[in-house]
Amino acid sequence: MRSEKGAVAENLKAIEVFVREADKRGIDILGLPEACITGYNNPLKFPEAVLDLHGPEIASLLQMTALPRKGLGKKPTVLAGLIETNPGNKPFLTHIAVHDGKITGRCRKHITKDETSDWFSSANEINVFEYEGLKYGISICADIEYEGLFKEYARQGVKFVFELAAPGLYGEQTTRNWETGYAWWEGVCRTRFEKYTKKYGLWIAVATAAGRTSDEDFPGGGYLFAPDGTRVFATKDWNPCEVYLEIDLESGTVKQV
Repeated sequence: MRSEKGAVAENLKAIEVFVREADKRGIDILGLPEACITGYNNPLKFPEAVLDLHGPEIASLLQMTALPRKGLGKKPTVLAGLIETNPGNKPFLTHIAVHDGKITGRCRKHITKDETSDWFSSANEINVFEYEGLKYGISICADIEYEGLFKEYARQGVKFVFELAAPGLYGEQTTRNWETGYAWWEGVCRTRFEKYTKKYGLWIAVATAAGRTSDEDFPGGGYLFAPDGTRVFATKDWNPCEVYLEIDLESGTVKQV
């Protein structure tokens, strides 16, 4: 997903389209990239995009997922990222799980590095989510480097982890080599997740911020890794796109829907 920095209303409209499409396809869980609601940004530059979980912006997201009161309806659990207010301290990079108009879980990013350590607080909580008996976890971008997170998820019986990311690309936008940037992030994911999946018996799905924003570019890339270390799905390039997969966790079969 392309999420413009500070453009909360615009990003929520895009998310609503994804939710509707996922609902039509019978999707259980919709994973969206890091900070997809607020855009991944410097919170000192975009203070209006630092959100409270009880604020009107999140209320809009909750409304999108509310089930109809009459007739049949499913609507997916939505995993959406934001920059979350942290009174008296630097904000958090947070992901929330939302279903039927309610926040059902929260995960905050563990690893902040480079300039982002001046912008954001790091968390030390490890929360496990559940969907119809399936335990799953969330890793936010640089948390890919925190192997202990994946180890702890496995210890707690997690079978599926969503890596939801927004790694920025270096260099000038005017001379950006998208192929190189895409290959870099793809390589990071393969190196880490081919190891973690085999070592801890996990499925790992990746959703990455994509495209050009006002002052930064993001490499894109959606991937799925099976517990034997095999990458069983990959997007074709760095462009924003929607991917909907049906996964049989027992047999290991995967197909697009």
